[in-house]
Amino acid sequence: MQDIADELPDHSPRYVLLSYPLTLPSGRLSVPYVLLYYLPVTCNAESRMLYAGAKELMRNTAEVGKIIEIDTAEDLDELEGRLGGEQ
Repeated sequence: MQDIADELPDHSPRYVLLSYPLTLPSGRLSVPYVLLYYLPVTCNAESRMLYAGAKELMRNTAEVGKIIEIDTAEDLDELEGRLGGEQ
């Protein structure tokens, strides 16, 4: 996750498609396919509107099961818990 966090820009939104192996509390292995929607608070209004408007199109095109919205690279630290169903 740190490699992804290092690549996220400070002032520009991004979509990141992620397939991440995760062991559930039941012991079963799960590999969810999710869309990370990175929208930093420092990006301009035009970029925010452009990315927000295309979010559902991206979700449908990529056929992901879940969208996880983050606004800082540090939010990736708690990503495993969110992938497991916690919000």
